[in-house]
Amino acid sequence: MMANRVLVTGGAGFIGSHLCERLIQEGNEVICVDNFHTGRKKNVEKLLSNPRFELIRHDITEPIRLEVDQIYNFACPASPIHYQSNAIKTIKTNVLGTTNMLGLAKRVKARILQASTSEVYGNPIEHPQKETYWGNVNPIGIRSCYDEGKRVAETLCFDYHRNHKVDIRVIRIFNTYGPRMLPDDGRVVSNFVVQALAGKDITVYGDGSQTRSFCYVDDLVDGIIRMMNTQDFIGPVNLGNDGEFTVKELAELVLKETGSSSKIIYKTLPQDDPARRKPDLTLARQKLGYEPKVPLLEGIRKTVDYFKNHLD
Repeated sequence: MMANRVLVTGGAGFIGSHLCERLIQEGNEVICVDNFHTGRKKNVEKLLSNPRFELIRHDITEPIRLEVDQIYNFACPASPIHYQSNAIKTIKTNVLGTTNMLGLAKRVKARILQASTSEVYGNPIEHPQKETYWGNVNPIGIRSCYDEGKRVAETLCFDYHRNHKVDIRVIRIFNTYGPRMLPDDGRVVSNFVVQALAGKDITVYGDGSQTRSFCYVDDLVDGIIRMMNTQDFIGPVNLGNDGEFTVKELAELVLKETGSSSKIIYKTLPQDDPARRKPDLTLARQKLGYEPKVPLLEGIRKTVDYFKNHLD
């Protein structure tokens, strides 16, 4: 594969930083753009001395002019706590930010990969979710800034592709976890691990029977890069892990792996929280040869180790 000049927006975030590392390892030049709303400089610290890596503090709701071959658009807070904390900013990042990135791709003839989300399916009536499913989304709820923002971003990608021949790739990311998640992001894996390590009660919303599919970050990055470099397939494509676990099973696994004496307590379910989440990965397997490899137990152990060393 030829080395490219690659732009990663949101590159100092959880997934973005792992992606930057992998792209550098593969010999690319990487420009990481982040406004540090949820990204952290320390996530890319070890890349700063690499001559092929550049870090720019910038908010993609403002245009930026760069010469690149590929754009990975990952700029957007992705956990409910963070994207709801400034809902208008979240939808602007998805709509204005994606428009700016598509404009850049059009101008410099770059291929652009849009990080979309399983949240475009809303609280799904179809299970598991195939890419052909149009979703069941509340347009005016507390999560809509993210869900609808990401849906509009997909619309923009396809319209730029149809009207301006922009070379797009669209991925829909399902629950991903691993080192560099923020301890306060409210996501189920980081929540449980942080609570267990601190000896606090583990908070399960609802009765814990809702399901999630958990993908270790290395597996996701593999799928992302495969999608960017595949020919004649623009997506959308689901990326994640299709093992399905209840939230209660995850809580019990985390307790076991941390050796914590924390108790599980139950609270009421938040608004529009999906009851079931599992990707249909048929298309990813067929088009990308994608196969998640890291089992939940191994991934949770790595995540627990990370948090043991990184909690203040």
